[in-house]
Formats: sequence, structure tokens, C-alpha cells
Amino acid sequence: MPTTEEEIMKVFSPNTTLFLMLLIFVSTMIGIILVVKYLHKLKMIDITTSRDKVDWKRIFFSFSIWSSFTILSTLAFYFLSPENFVLNFKLIPFLILLLISFTLLPIQTSAEEYIFRGYLMQGLGLLAKNRWFPLVTTSLMFGLMHIMNPEVQKMGYIIMIYYVGTGFFLGIITLMDDGMELALGFHAANNITAALLVSADWSALKTESILKDISTPSVGFEVLAPVIIIFPILLFIFSKKYQWTNWKEKLTGNIVIKSEEPIQNSESHE
Repeated sequence: MPTTEEEIMKVFSPNTTLFLMLLIFVSTMIGIILVVKYLHKLKMIDITTSRDKVDWKRIFFSFSIWSSFTILSTLAFYFLSPENFVLNFKLIPFLILLLISFTLLPIQTSAEEYIFRGYLMQGLGLLAKNRWFPLVTTSLMFGLMHIMNPEVQKMGYIIMIYYVGTGFFLGIITLMDDGMELALGFHAANNITAALLVSADWSALKTESILKDISTPSVGFEVLAPVIIIFPILLFIFSKKYQWTNWKEKLTGNIVIKSEEPIQNSESHE
């Protein structure tokens, strides 16, 4: 019987293991829907966006821009350091992975977004009556959620800068855009491209990816680059496209609740 996490992950094929892991998030997503509907008497749209309906164009734009960047950067790393990669492509396993990635991974990423940028962000905002507290708290919680990832054990706690920084980035675009659409698209693109393009024996996602990273895990500038360079560039692109203004108020301002009725008015949306 397997006694360690590494041994457990080898009991089934990578695709089967990934499928079983992601089933947990299907039940998580169902639980979120039931809590919102029956405990809080709300609709999912109420914790998704301040718009009348979900803006799918925002989701697809965010997905496209981050998946494009990830593909291009992966190609750059491969051609600059080909010795760090081996071709891992096998047609049938990859096609199965492709199916799993585009059906179950969006559920996994959406479940995490609804927990942190939807449910908790609104709930903490209503308790604190401001915007900065839920932004900081959910970003830290999102980062700490990844503390048990194999990458952290291999590279050290400094990689938590990336996870916490990603949490802040997702929180900022949610608050500035008055909705979760951009965060939903980004998170889905991040995990899907990670699963399909590159895997490693020491990564959280061990998949039938196109490439396998065989380098010794180490912390370099690429860990900090997204937080201090790439994410600010994305914020600039989003802000210009969606004409974001009043940053200080949207990120740190107070929340005014005009009614004691169930939280369905615009003031409830982070």
C-alpha cells in the first residue's frame, strides 16, 4: 500500500489521478451553489458580477491574453534551455488530458474563484465595511492554500511570493472590474495551459503534457517576474480596455449598505 503522497500519485495513470482529484472540485462547486441559493437566498450572479449578466467576452479576453502569454513564454524557455525539457507527447493520453482540462479544470478554478473572490470577498467586505480588508485577507488565504504544494517543498517558501502575489492580482482585477469575469478567465487559462504544456515530477500537476521539465527545481527571477512585471502590465492593459478609474476608492474605500434586505443590491458587490 502506498504510504507517501508521491507513492499515492503513482497508483493510477496521470490522467486518472488528475480526473479523480478534480472530481472533488465538482462537489465543491455544487456545495457553493447550494449555500448561496438556500442559505443566503441569492443567485450565483449576485456573487459573480455587478453586471446584469455574466460578461463572457471578459472571461474569454482574460483567458486568451494569459494563455497566449503562457504559450509564448513556455516556447521561449524551451528554445533557450532545451536541455531542461524532454518531449513527453503521446497522442491518446494527451487527447484525454485535453478533454479533462477543458471540462473539469474550469470547474476547479471557478470553485476557487467563487470561494475567494466571490463568497469570502463579499462576506468579509460586509463584515469589515471596507474593501482593503477582504482584498488583503483573501489574497493571503489564497497564497497559503498552496503552501503544501510540492513546489513549495522543493523551492522553499520564497515561491509563496508568487502565490500570494497572484492572489492580490486576482483580487485587484475583481474589485476594479466590479466582477469576477477577468479572474475566472485568467485562473482557467493558467491551470489549463500548465496542465497541457509542461509537467514535472515535483509539480502539483503531474500530467500527460507535451513537455516534461527535468531540470533541478530552483528559485530564479522567473518566480518574481510575474508579480513585479507581468501582472502590472496586465493591470495596465485591463485598465485601458475597461476604462478603470478611481483606484483608491475601489481598492480601499468603505462599503455602504443601504438596506437590510438580502444582499442583492450593487453595494454588495466587491
